[in-house]
Amino acid sequence: MHAVEQKALNDAAWKACDTFRGVVDPAQYKDYILIFLFWKYVSDLWLDHKKAYEREFGGDAERVARKLRFERFNLTKETTFQAVYAQRNADNLGELINIALQAIEEANRAKLAGVLTNIDFNSTNNLGETADRNRRLKNLFVDFAKPELDFSPSRFEGEHKAEDAIGETYIYLISQFASDAGKKAGEFFTPRKVSELLVRLADPQPGSKICDPACGSSTLLIRAAEYVAHIQGVETARADVKLFGQEATRQTQGLARMNMFLHGLDDAKIEWGDTLNNPKLIDGDALMRFDLVVANPPFSLDKWGAENAENDRWRRFHRGVPPKGRGDYAFISHMIEAAKPREGRVAVIAPHGVLFRGGAEGRIREKLIEENLLDGIVGLPAQLFPSTGIPVVMLIFDRAREKGGAREGVDDVLFIDASRDFIPGKKQNQLGPEQLDRIVSAWRARGEVERYAAVVERAQIKGNGYNLNIPRYVDTFEAEKEIDVAAVQAEIEALEAQLAETRVKMKAYLRELGVVC
Repeated sequence: MHAVEQKALNDAAWKACDTFRGVVDPAQYKDYILIFLFWKYVSDLWLDHKKAYEREFGGDAERVARKLRFERFNLTKETTFQAVYAQRNADNLGELINIALQAIEEANRAKLAGVLTNIDFNSTNNLGETADRNRRLKNLFVDFAKPELDFSPSRFEGEHKAEDAIGETYIYLISQFASDAGKKAGEFFTPRKVSELLVRLADPQPGSKICDPACGSSTLLIRAAEYVAHIQGVETARADVKLFGQEATRQTQGLARMNMFLHGLDDAKIEWGDTLNNPKLIDGDALMRFDLVVANPPFSLDKWGAENAENDRWRRFHRGVPPKGRGDYAFISHMIEAAKPREGRVAVIAPHGVLFRGGAEGRIREKLIEENLLDGIVGLPAQLFPSTGIPVVMLIFDRAREKGGAREGVDDVLFIDASRDFIPGKKQNQLGPEQLDRIVSAWRARGEVERYAAVVERAQIKGNGYNLNIPRYVDTFEAEKEIDVAAVQAEIEALEAQLAETRVKMKAYLRELGVVC
């Protein structure tokens, strides 16, 4: 058995997008591609297991059927990718795809309700008139039927190898869509290294109950599961975590749920709805509480629901109502209230403005600092995201610093300025392993690092009017080297002498050539 290269899988899946490039917006065709990828994976998985059961039971169809009823996903031979692929020349191909996906969703309603039928493969608006639509869908079938995109577990070295491969391919495609579509598609994806950094700073532990209230395609939650799995020395699917998320866009919620399934995290609960106006992760008459709340929410969201915030039944905005045109502190307020009192942690990505803007935001920031909730801030470079070129910050809040918490006595805030530490890129800058390790090391050491990190008492922050702008606390100024004027003058004189000598030689050469007298 030859090892399957992840790059070959990724390249083949990305190549399948050629069918849509130039005729369908990337923000739209991503849904068609990702659903096809998911359909191909579950079909390969089901058919591979079916063949194994047939070998095991010697063609006893009843025993094979009984065994197949206990698969992760219930399919029939007629609803597999391969069965519809055989009909790829049909005039009603889009309709056949819709029928198959709807049947799979119905047979797996507890898991897949609303996941596969959000997208219409028979849409004239998105895929063109009948002839064009059929041609594009046929090409999509042909691309996904290539041997490189065979996700049968027997082709890999074990069940979890196939799961890891499909999970990586799915996230690779999401990252490419985000880069390719820029602002339109970037909202559902956080760059991998940024996600890894946030999770490493948050430091989730086995047994953690983790939430992302603006989960997008759920990459942050998956990174958290991977982090815990690494601590335990197990596969991601076996990580001892409970994952919860909420996403405002129905189609993106579907992507998030598929992402979870493809990583073996079937028990994750991903809800659909507007977190700020209609939180779905509730426990009776109260918000559900978590050990860790992580998020990369939309930056400075306009019209987020400020008009309803004063009467919020969950009392999330008791520190103040953020401006109606900037929802950054609305998300932060929600996240803090969703963290367990006296022990929960919050890790959030936000624009720099949350550190110093005044008005309602300034008053909320003051109360958060006075409550001793803010644990630290990390300033990151510009151009890390496909959706914005602005530099961003990570804020870590720790409710264990509250009265009665394990860290009640901690009375300072750690500032890290990593804004100049990055790998330059053509479209986006990147964080590499070296940059991540440096930030995490400084975070865990919680000490002074010249021109990089500072530990600041809350009294000093209060004296600065609760302004958290990082340059106030981390001095990155580097004095210019003192110039030796005499040495510079001597160098100039030497150069002038060399120039005069060169001119004499040039004039002699030109005279020999008869160019000058």
